Amino acid sequence: MSERGDDHQPVRAVPWARVLLLIPFVAMLWVSSYNFAQPTIAGIPFFYWYQLLWILIGAAIIGFVYALER
Repeated sequence: MSERGDDHQPVRAVPWARVLLLIPFVAMLWVSSYNFAQPTIAGIPFFYWYQLLWILIGAAIIGFVYALER
């Protein structure tokens, strides 16, 4: 094992940041908010591109929370 003390740093707890992780979860569970075919983007119905957009938003939120707690 290494003698350096910076190999493992404890997590800096930011409780409100972890609440942000619930946003994509709740957005996807609330199906009636995106159960539409219109508007379409490049022929892709809203129902599908909205879910794909939340994948990107969720990844950004996870990255933000990670950066805060690192």
